[in-house]
Amino acid sequence: MVTIAVTAEHSDEPRVAVSPETVKKLTALGCTVKVQAGAGLRSRFSDAQLAAQGAVIVPTAGEALNGADILLKVRRPDVAEIAQLKPNAIVAAMAEPYGDRAALDALAASKASIFSMELMPRITRAQSMDVLSSQANLAGYKAVVDAAALFEQAMPMMMTAAGTVPAAKVFIMGAGVAGLQAIATARRLGAQVSATDVRPASKEQVASLGAKFVAVEDDEFKQAQTAAGYAKPMSAEYQAKQAELVASHIKIQDIVITTALVPGRPAPRLITRAMVESMKPGAVIVDLAAERGGNCELTKAGELVDHNGVRIVGKLNLAGAIAVNASSLYAKNLYNFLELLFDKKEKVLKVNWDDEVVKGTLLAKDGVIVHSSLVPAKAA
Repeated sequence: MVTIAVTAEHSDEPRVAVSPETVKKLTALGCTVKVQAGAGLRSRFSDAQLAAQGAVIVPTAGEALNGADILLKVRRPDVAEIAQLKPNAIVAAMAEPYGDRAALDALAASKASIFSMELMPRITRAQSMDVLSSQANLAGYKAVVDAAALFEQAMPMMMTAAGTVPAAKVFIMGAGVAGLQAIATARRLGAQVSATDVRPASKEQVASLGAKFVAVEDDEFKQAQTAAGYAKPMSAEYQAKQAELVASHIKIQDIVITTALVPGRPAPRLITRAMVESMKPGAVIVDLAAERGGNCELTKAGELVDHNGVRIVGKLNLAGAIAVNASSLYAKNLYNFLELLFDKKEKVLKVNWDDEVVKGTLLAKDGVIVHSSLVPAKAA
């Protein structure tokens, strides 16, 4: 029987890697799911709820880890945790593959097979396993809700006997999963919404949600999307033209949500100090790229900055702020991925190492980093 360990995350991470629903499904696969007591409490999954669906609740992390075949985590686990698993165990987590290479090498040296869920291929059959999408969707929603609370004015237009309250102007920078959810949420709240993105395919998506599209639509713009669906880094010339357009647009906005990130790179700088200083006092910027340096020049990771009356939110882990939903979706992503690794008939682990989803997410195996995006960095 395959044993799966789930331990509590560090104090700054409220999410957990299983839910009552996925415990039930994992148990049906033939697994024993050992969960450290209290691991799900910050996601409102009590020990009793998890146990009712088949989880074995154990008092300590060590008891959950001891001899387990698989470790499920939200964040990158510690080497000490992996050392307590069976030799050559499987670890699935958001392993931050492009951060702290020395720590990654140390994890690889454990000889566990480490899967980094952020590396999930952007292919149709892997959509249900895509943790970046599930978590970004929630982050986009929360960004708008937080901004609306800080704005301290009404979002929708209101026509009253005493006069008309104008609709808030909301500008979304980056129309990926987080940005599209932010557009939809701001529209539901009645705001006047505009959005920008360097990917040409996003124009139609933005329009379909009822927002105005703002971008320099030249030849470079038409080639600005990778085969995997990510935005390509743009030339200095394009960035200058786009910045000029954005500068004229941003000064009249009440709320700006920035979501631009290219995997493995620092966050692109979209909002300068001068742009912030052109905005009205009371305006709000929520920077979803704060942990990678921020899209706004004045963003400080984990802090709320007030610059001439414009508030800039650099809050980290926005998805974790709605941990009940975030954990539920993340746990489903993990379950859908683990299903691939099992022979359901025999109820045993049977990994097809040539499967493109397995190869695409495999970070380390047999003591070394193996992912194609990271091997050249080590060789260099």
